[in-house]
Amino acid sequence: MTTYRTVEGIYHGAPFHMVGDGFRVSNYFPSGNNFAWRISPFILLDYNAPFEFPPSPHVRGVGAHPHRGFETVTIAYDGYVEHHDSFGNHGIVGPGDVQWMTAASGLLHKEYHEREFGRRGGLFHMIQLWVNLPREHKMHAPRYQELLKSQMGYVTLPDNGGKVRIIAGEYNGVKGPAETFTPINLFDIAFQTGGRAQFELPASHNTAMLVLKGAVKINDSRQASAGDFVLFDNVAGEITVEGHTDDTLVIILSGEPIDEPIVQHGPFVMNSREELIQAYNDFQDGKMGDPNF
Repeated sequence: MTTYRTVEGIYHGAPFHMVGDGFRVSNYFPSGNNFAWRISPFILLDYNAPFEFPPSPHVRGVGAHPHRGFETVTIAYDGYVEHHDSFGNHGIVGPGDVQWMTAASGLLHKEYHEREFGRRGGLFHMIQLWVNLPREHKMHAPRYQELLKSQMGYVTLPDNGGKVRIIAGEYNGVKGPAETFTPINLFDIAFQTGGRAQFELPASHNTAMLVLKGAVKINDSRQASAGDFVLFDNVAGEITVEGHTDDTLVIILSGEPIDEPIVQHGPFVMNSREELIQAYNDFQDGKMGDPNF
């Protein structure tokens, strides 16, 4: 008899709001739900559900802003995002791509609709996660991992029931390309009707699922549909997800909690108030780069 990993609860995000003028997001945590340690090492999830942006003569997005002490993970499903930072890095992510930015010791960056996409407009669908860094790596040098669609790990579900795309960690022996500082599994599953995915993750990992499109049955009992965030209990057991329609899409996030204090304010995530003050001082003193880049 199968032992299932039980569901702690099913939650919704906060009302949609604009970040800058280019990202229409619902925050699932920390503002939408105060999960705190229960979702560590993840500290923020902003979800830009599918939204049609009209053509624009100006570039939509967010201007230069700082980060220190964590990583941002931008997962693109539809649309194109371009970025620059204060150290000269530049890139574009589009459908199927992921940008994994380690802010660590600090930088300034700006994110905006890629110019051609902005001029013509179109469907925009993205997720941004913030992933905490342990104390020993918070002052690591900044870095980028531009993870292209072609680099991802893929597993086809039985009976052509869909496909699993592995961004980080492992699914059925197939590994994703992302390099992480702590153990993390991050993958999405695109289902065909009736497709089933089965997996088991360490009981110590905080594990959750966001339904992006369609509807699913979890562990042959619980139902969840687009916009539902499913948090699993920290117990051993298998998770089974069955897609109800051909357009069903879910993302799974799972990671070993970082058992350290968190002191966060705005774009800085540190371990103490003193480190937070130092981050603001370094930003004001230009140590994270020239804001006029």
